[in-house]
Amino acid sequence: MPALIIGSGYGGAVAALRLSRAGVDTHVVEMGMAWDTPGIDGNVFCNMLLPDERSYWLRNRTQQPFGYLLNLPVDRPIPRHTGVLDSENFAGVRVYQGRGVGGGSLVNGGMAIVPRRSYFEEILPFVDAGEMYSTYYPRANAGLGVGNVDPAWLEHAECYRYARTSRDAALRSGFTTTAVPNVYDFDYMKKEQAGQVPPSALASEVIYGNNHGKKSLARTYLPAAVATGRLTITTLHKVTAVSPAPGGGYRVEMEQLGTSGAVVATKRVIADRVFFAAGSVGTSKLLVAMKARGLLPDLPDAVGEGWGNNGNVMVARADNLWAPKGPVQSTIPVIAIDNWDSSTPCFAEIAPFPVGVETWIGLYLAITKNPNRGRFEFDSGTGTVGLDWRTAQNQPSVDAARSVFDVINQREHTTYRSDLFGVGKVWGDDLTYHPLGGCVLGQATDGYGRLPGHPGLYVMDGSLIPGGLGVNPFVTITALAERNIEKIIATDLA
Repeated sequence: MPALIIGSGYGGAVAALRLSRAGVDTHVVEMGMAWDTPGIDGNVFCNMLLPDERSYWLRNRTQQPFGYLLNLPVDRPIPRHTGVLDSENFAGVRVYQGRGVGGGSLVNGGMAIVPRRSYFEEILPFVDAGEMYSTYYPRANAGLGVGNVDPAWLEHAECYRYARTSRDAALRSGFTTTAVPNVYDFDYMKKEQAGQVPPSALASEVIYGNNHGKKSLARTYLPAAVATGRLTITTLHKVTAVSPAPGGGYRVEMEQLGTSGAVVATKRVIADRVFFAAGSVGTSKLLVAMKARGLLPDLPDAVGEGWGNNGNVMVARADNLWAPKGPVQSTIPVIAIDNWDSSTPCFAEIAPFPVGVETWIGLYLAITKNPNRGRFEFDSGTGTVGLDWRTAQNQPSVDAARSVFDVINQREHTTYRSDLFGVGKVWGDDLTYHPLGGCVLGQATDGYGRLPGHPGLYVMDGSLIPGGLGVNPFVTITALAERNIEKIIATDLA
């Protein structure tokens, strides 16, 4: 086959669309399912309050971002199934990843933020920022369907009371807040609030998928690629090896999975070109293993290096009784506290706690500037790849978040919640939604994602970004993929 793409997340979806439109027959291999068939309840996805087998990737028990309430565990048993959210546990961090056609776009909150240009130039100085901000970011935003909530509606919508009260507390404490664009259809959300359509964002749906309203890749880039007639998507297939084929191109080995996770078949195909788009973790683990096993021995030593968690740390405040958050909360964040220009940079998104009753909990996902990096390492004894990252490496992120929320708590006479992330634990510092790095652009690859020493191998996902971006990364992953694939098509495929 001319082109094989491993993964259908942001980088993979961009590559699929642009290659197929360029007339290249393209095949996407996706480890997860195609989430297009309703369950017995009539919904494709389950919500956060009633997780079932659709919720997690091959787990027997849920592993929610906040696994406790009032210091009591809230995770519950579930049937083992190829569900939509993977909580992958490493020694010092658990990494949340999407599993299915559309990758992380199925399970994220849709926050579509372009990073400030000065920070982009700092982390990727050799990439032409002028082109990125004039051409590729606009192209990505258009392809993803990014929009903004109606500011007037936001000020009276009951489902965003939680966002307004947390915003106002931040403003009273001297912090700046900013609107957050999103790929959710806010016209649909208005109808949800009015009771005119089935609810999704207002029905505690997000990390296990949204049944309505969200413009995931399964509704944008991927169907546009399928419409060319040159794209095929194969689901429940896990790539296990990539190596040069004797007659040219690359031999790609894979396992076909059943919905219980059992291997039901093994397969081997030959592809002229292979695009790694399995995400920061998936791509990095696969390439580190291929180098260590001698299948791709000429890969640079930088493969596996430069991993970071985008400075993620979660925290919650116990707010005052006169500052209720509302029993119905939209799961789609639209406001953030922007303290990036301080000595301890922090961009904190005001997150929902959508449990259906009033809790007076103010929840936040902070994105910080954490200089610490991890690396993926091959264990020859087990034949697996681990991540060398310790929870203590997230202390700069905790300090940055504290510099914001200590001030708010003091001004508001409020306290931290210490019953959500573990017994007596204030900071959710051992998880990330935003894995980045592992195959950093310009280090493990050339300036456009090509893997040196192996013509026809490319990296197209978040592993290209060196560990931290300052905001949610998917728009940047999409824009970089648009930039890189345009160059590859023009030069490598001409």
